[in-house]
Amino acid sequence: MKISLNWLKGLIDIEDKTPQEIDELLTSSGLEVEGIGEVEEVKGGLKGLVIGEVLECEQHSNADKLRVTKVDIGEEEPVQIVCGAPNVAKGQKVVVATVGAELYPSPTESFKIKKGKIRGEVSLGMICAEDEIGLGTSHDGIMVLDTDLANGTPAAKYFGLENDQVFEIGLTPNRVDGSSHYGAARDLKVLLDREIKQATKAELIENFKVDNTSTPVKVNVQAEEACPRYTGLTISGITIKESPKWIKQRLNSIGLAPINNVVDITNFVLHELGQPLHAFDLAKVTGNEVNVKFATEGAKFTTLDEAERELKGNDLMIANASEDMCIAGVFGGLDSGVTEGTTSIFLESAYFHPDFVRKTSQQHSIKTDSSFRFERGCDPNMCITALKYASMLIKEYAGGEISSEIVDIYPTPIENFIIDVKFKNVDRLIGQHIPQDRIISILEGLEISILERTEETIKVSVPPYRVDVQREADIIEEILRIYGFNSVTLDESLSTDFLASFPKKDKQILQTKVTEMLAGSGCFEIMTNSLTTSKYSTGLADIDESKDVKILNILSADLDVMRQSMLFSGLEVIDRNIRRQQKNIKAFEFGKTYHKGEEGYTEKEHLTLFVSGTSSDESWIRKAVNADFHTISSIVERIFERLNIQGISKEYVKNDTFAYGLTYTARKQVIATVGMVNPKAAKLAGVKTEVFFADIDWSALVKMYSADYKFKELPKFPEVRRDLSLVLNNKATFASIQEIAKKTERKLLKDINVFDVYEGKHLAQGLKSYSVSFILQDENKTLNDKTIDKCMNALIKAFENQLGAVIRK
Repeated sequence: MKISLNWLKGLIDIEDKTPQEIDELLTSSGLEVEGIGEVEEVKGGLKGLVIGEVLECEQHSNADKLRVTKVDIGEEEPVQIVCGAPNVAKGQKVVVATVGAELYPSPTESFKIKKGKIRGEVSLGMICAEDEIGLGTSHDGIMVLDTDLANGTPAAKYFGLENDQVFEIGLTPNRVDGSSHYGAARDLKVLLDREIKQATKAELIENFKVDNTSTPVKVNVQAEEACPRYTGLTISGITIKESPKWIKQRLNSIGLAPINNVVDITNFVLHELGQPLHAFDLAKVTGNEVNVKFATEGAKFTTLDEAERELKGNDLMIANASEDMCIAGVFGGLDSGVTEGTTSIFLESAYFHPDFVRKTSQQHSIKTDSSFRFERGCDPNMCITALKYASMLIKEYAGGEISSEIVDIYPTPIENFIIDVKFKNVDRLIGQHIPQDRIISILEGLEISILERTEETIKVSVPPYRVDVQREADIIEEILRIYGFNSVTLDESLSTDFLASFPKKDKQILQTKVTEMLAGSGCFEIMTNSLTTSKYSTGLADIDESKDVKILNILSADLDVMRQSMLFSGLEVIDRNIRRQQKNIKAFEFGKTYHKGEEGYTEKEHLTLFVSGTSSDESWIRKAVNADFHTISSIVERIFERLNIQGISKEYVKNDTFAYGLTYTARKQVIATVGMVNPKAAKLAGVKTEVFFADIDWSALVKMYSADYKFKELPKFPEVRRDLSLVLNNKATFASIQEIAKKTERKLLKDINVFDVYEGKHLAQGLKSYSVSFILQDENKTLNDKTIDKCMNALIKAFENQLGAVIRK
């Protein structure tokens, strides 16, 4: 948002303040200035150009078409200038470019005035034509001025040029009260303890009167929830023409191109008061009737930019008796606006509910100065003021008469926010005592009324345009931003009477820990697009196509839905790398999936891992080893250990996504699925090699994370290893062996591991052999053979009874 310094000066007396001082004041009040730019009405600003008077004018001795002049430019001695203009003469007031001045005959070219000699005569400047200084196109002769201004007066003053300083404000969404020059002046008023200049505007509004009621317009508000207040009037007999210079200067300074007097006045009032206005050509208001209603779903409407848009049922429209004229608060229609042939207008000033304007603006991807303010919450009490102000300016600069009474439909006035504030809470939150009278003066300066006051509390009334001030803490924030953060003294040592209990779980810290661990394991982090193609959800039975979150305005057919699985975005990365001869891949990604359900839309956070190719590079020391299921499962289990996830169980899985794999469950919740990607799924993304994939529920892991690690002394007594070879049904899993062993021997069994699996000709069909090691240890004494044998016999019996195992010795 742009704020003009000259515009501000017209609202509040800040002539004694530099732009840098204004910058500091606005930023300290919450209207952060991101930059200050200079705006010149004419390129170069006519710097170095002054009013001069030709005292002498003689023929050049060596050139028939040149004159040698003596010109008074306000210095001690006249300067000599050689001039070739045919109309130069003694006694003229002229524009003189002094030595060192830079002239801009066009925005793209310039030249500098230098001291020189022309045909032997010294020339110390140039008497200018209008095209030479960028004020016109005529080059018939020099400009001859009719002025009593003193010689040496800057030419910019004569031409009424206005150079300006413009503040670029980074307006936060909650500060819509600062989205106008009046809003910025309101903060400066209380910061500097100065009054806002109301004279011109107040005089115009006080002189407002209805000239006649010859062209009344009937207004019907059919959507009161979307339009709490609607006001308007008609002005007849106007003449559409160019705006006065001062209005064009104001608009140009903030980057708006002037259009015509009526449109420019509505834009001027918008940027001065913060209240959007709209002028309709009265001839296009058929039936002299304005209807504020919701759009017909699917109806077509052509906006001012000549784009045809398909309307939604929640779009608020301004319509005449037969057709739509404007998308309320967002964009006008192509056929109902003010043109050169307009002679009468209906001027609208309304308060539209922010929620409806915001939805419409986002649905149609339209951002305008009006929608910017409406969707944040305008001042409903400014509607009439802005309407009268604009109508009187239109009468002054476009002629005409106000030809109807003001229509003001406001069935349920929006109430002020009533808030109780304790003085002790002001001091407590700010950390410094502020005198009560100072608090009162700040609040009243911000137009927050004091309804009641006691020694301990005040009851305040906050106007509805301060949408961000609805609680006691908000009032205290208002006091602090005006009192000044820099005014709060800091002691050498800080203390507090209350310490918040900080959460033990910080998702970002945990993510950093896991990221560092994975990077240390040789994995590379990837970041992929959340948009994907719907062919993935139609190609796999594991993904429910009806839960796709579809994109309304798709950029391409390959990006038409939000992803339900992070598998395919990772496969696309693998495919891209393989095509570039990068075949050994270990990658991970933190991301989200998106799902549509009966109760709305949901997001799920995931951590995914991808492994393909070899697990280590080939070298002279060892051969390359292909990555397998254990390569990725070991990484996943290290993540669980890093986050101290306890009570994990595993189950075999096979589906359209996984050719084979395991699901990890903790606290009756699946926290990860790990396995080899089904070739059918990989083929959808163009991948033909083996890929191992892990999909981890990151949100679940964060919830289950425990920082309560228990430490104990290292055992003083040795551990014992015993091995068993178990012949089992080939459907039996190592996970089932682990589970049975841990249930059978809880005290002495410290670890269990499978070191060989065999299926072959020496075993009957349907059987396989697991070679399993068991680590036993007693932390209080050395194990003897009797205790060890008792433990192993119990394990053997459990395997035989529960798994039908045959023990091979």
